[in-house]
Amino acid sequence: MTKVSQSAGNSSSNNNGNSTDIYNIVLLVVDIVMLIVKFWIAIVEAIVNLFRPAPLENVGGKVVLITGTGHGMGKHMAQQYAKLGATVICWDVNEQTNNQTVKEIQKSGGKAYGYTCNVTKREELVELAQKVRKEHGFVHVVVNNAGIMPCHPLLEHTENEIRLMYDINVLSHFWMIQSFLPDMVERNEGSIVALSSCAGLFGLINLVPYCGTKFAVRGYMAALAEELRHKNPQNNVKLTTIFPYMIDTGLCKNPRYRFPKLFKLISADTAAASIIEAQRQGLEEAAIPRHFVGVEKIGRLIPRKAMRLVNDFLDTGVDTDKL
Repeated sequence: MTKVSQSAGNSSSNNNGNSTDIYNIVLLVVDIVMLIVKFWIAIVEAIVNLFRPAPLENVGGKVVLITGTGHGMGKHMAQQYAKLGATVICWDVNEQTNNQTVKEIQKSGGKAYGYTCNVTKREELVELAQKVRKEHGFVHVVVNNAGIMPCHPLLEHTENEIRLMYDINVLSHFWMIQSFLPDMVERNEGSIVALSSCAGLFGLINLVPYCGTKFAVRGYMAALAEELRHKNPQNNVKLTTIFPYMIDTGLCKNPRYRFPKLFKLISADTAAASIIEAQRQGLEEAAIPRHFVGVEKIGRLIPRKAMRLVNDFLDTGVDTDKL
């Protein structure tokens, strides 16, 4: 009698186990089917979006904070955001040039406020961020634009030069994000724009440490996007990484290109307009010119030796600034 009961119990247990296995297999099949359907919907959406640009967000009345506004793209972005009706918060280590940017914006009828800040000093930056929030309220858009670009071979770089490059081009971004992202997450709105570079897409001679900083920007922005998405599937905080080509701001002192009509310096005002458009469209990545991101993705499918032949033929880059 006992053996019969045990046999019946084992049979029941096996049946339950089989049912569970079948249920899990069915769930897996459903998940795979849903993955395939959603995957192709996403592909179709991406293709459609290539021909139907996203609508531009209205930045009128919003607070936009930009670092490195004393000159170059930062200055042009500040001026253009102000023309769109935004209140622009200008940060730069150079008080004189930063104040000049603010005065020009105010003279043209825009709203701008200037603050002197060395973004490599974390405590100073965090304290100033608190002051800005207290005086101007929620900051809707943060643009991490400040950067430096020494151009010479790696073995000619000094330790201080490399450390400063990482402090400005990368680490300051973290201090900015830690200062302003919590408010954005709480309100589930806002935008963070990070300036990488086409040197964050391709490795270039005379720019080894610089390329390292710009690849770092690309990496942390991609990881942060995933972190926000997993924390909140309905996340509406937008992250935009910008990959400018050589911009005529003075940073690129000795550009080299074999075909000037194909590869030429881009004006700072044109680059600024492109960055603002990408932010207002909510793009995750945008190159200047736009097609450079696609070129990089295609280039990774081509054998490295073959791609180097193309690079040598185009002969585009920057020469050393130590002549």
